[in-house]
Amino acid sequence: MEDRNQQIPSGTRRRRAAPVLPTPTAPLRDQVAASLRHALIVGDFEPGEVLSAPGLAAEFGVSATPVREAMLDLAQEGHVSPIRYKGYRVTDVSAETRRQVIQLRTLIEIPLMGDVAERGVADELLERCRGLAEQSVVAAVDGDLIRFIELDMDLHLSLLEQAGNDIAVKHVRSLRSTTRLTGLKALAEQQQLEFTAREHVELVEAVAVQDRDRTEEIMRRHLGHVAGVWAGKSE
Repeated sequence: MEDRNQQIPSGTRRRRAAPVLPTPTAPLRDQVAASLRHALIVGDFEPGEVLSAPGLAAEFGVSATPVREAMLDLAQEGHVSPIRYKGYRVTDVSAETRRQVIQLRTLIEIPLMGDVAERGVADELLERCRGLAEQSVVAAVDGDLIRFIELDMDLHLSLLEQAGNDIAVKHVRSLRSTTRLTGLKALAEQQQLEFTAREHVELVEAVAVQDRDRTEEIMRRHLGHVAGVWAGKSE
């Protein structure tokens, strides 16, 4: 019987991606799905590429069952489309879809993050977010893109949750997964990713001093990278 709480080994390597870091409290299906989403975001899988559950299972070092379950989740989210008897094809994200995603994220995240800064957050969360921000800079310097995406997601959603709008957090999480940040690899290779990653540190400090205007300005600049250099385009 499949162990739903089995962990992905920390040394597992996936194609061109960095090692998968397990989340001990999450079911294996969710761990695999999250790892694949991160790989899709940074461009480890090309649009049109066909993925098979047995092949991915071998790379993860797990059985095919949780991988098949994870692929069903990704198919429902529109990341892949099923191909009879072959597996799943990676879907493309059009320029128009990217534009709409950024537009929605701008409308949701900037004002809510301003609210979070204005109200203030607990010291314990601030210290945790400072740690996440610093770790994201280290990951950027090291070129560990999967880890960078994980930390970026954790930091932004942890702060956004303080706005008290669970629906907004749910939709932002989904919108972030739709993003394709194919420019990260080039930035890391050119040792340029660190400079934009340091905005995470700036963001946390702006929230710490309850500076709404500064927080919103940093968020606006940060989202500009998602549509710009992080996506391999000029800003």
